[in-house]
Amino acid sequence: MADHQFALPSPPIDSVSKVQYSPTNPNQLLVSSWDTTVKLYDVGDDATGSRMSEQKCKFDHRAAVLACCFSDAEHGFSGGLDTTVRYLDFGNEKTNVVGSHSDAVSSMVYSKDLNALISASWDRTLRLFDPRAPTPEQSSHENPERIYHIDLVNNTLVVAMASRLFHIFDVRNMKEPSQQRESSLKYMTRSLACMLNGEGYATASVEGRIAVEYFDPSPEAQEKKYAFKCHRQTIDGVDHVWPVNALAFHPIYNTFASAGSDGTVSVWDHKIKKRLRQYPKFNNPVSSIAFNCDGSKLAIASCYTWDEGEQGARVERERPQVWIKSVGPEVKPKDWQG
Repeated sequence: MADHQFALPSPPIDSVSKVQYSPTNPNQLLVSSWDTTVKLYDVGDDATGSRMSEQKCKFDHRAAVLACCFSDAEHGFSGGLDTTVRYLDFGNEKTNVVGSHSDAVSSMVYSKDLNALISASWDRTLRLFDPRAPTPEQSSHENPERIYHIDLVNNTLVVAMASRLFHIFDVRNMKEPSQQRESSLKYMTRSLACMLNGEGYATASVEGRIAVEYFDPSPEAQEKKYAFKCHRQTIDGVDHVWPVNALAFHPIYNTFASAGSDGTVSVWDHKIKKRLRQYPKFNNPVSSIAFNCDGSKLAIASCYTWDEGEQGARVERERPQVWIKSVGPEVKPKDWQG
């Protein structure tokens, strides 16, 4: 089954901001887009024809949607440029505004331990929402810079901000960060993903580099952190460097995939510092990727990512697509003992 891939039906008509699989159902996928929609798909196996994928529901917003996530099998959340945080009901295809920020909602994660959504914004705040409460917004937490990305593993929340700042919180005590760090990379943070074993995280920049970081502040643990160049190519003697737009850890093997504006997706084993596979190049940049919860599929959004501004948008190109790739042993570390 490895390397079988197919495009989902009824893709968004503008660039895809986020693809996000359900944490419990390997066939449920949320897709948010600059076309102001969030779509829920039931992902089938179109490559073999045994079960076809279908769009189950669509949620309209007033502006581009930048972030989405699941809370359970029947509900999710979304947010974007209209600054509101919406609670999505998949059963009746309705949305309920549970709160808002004062600037765009840039990222969000759901904590099942807290039964709360954590949303992040360019307004420099993290906000916690419980849609079941009479007043859904539970708390708001100021940060020193605009927040670009957040990710959560267990009770550890990583917050990536402008000016290359990182804060690490224990979500059970959001009054102040447990650690404050500066990025190991010289340029703006473009993507972030936590290791699913809870040991650390990977982050990437607009300048074709990935850093692997560890939570343990001890000198021994910090000695293991490193950064490397990727999503680069020399064409006619000229070095081309592309942003790394997305990172995703495999739920079983703890290897990770990276996706860039060069249109490539690579799989890395960060323990041995090696690339395991680079998949065939896509016709457009790759804006977002996500493994499903059983690790059998990788969702890949390919679309224009505005790295070349308006001029790049005038070029004739393939319409936005969400590809579903069946993954095989290429995502498994060579020394896997599981």
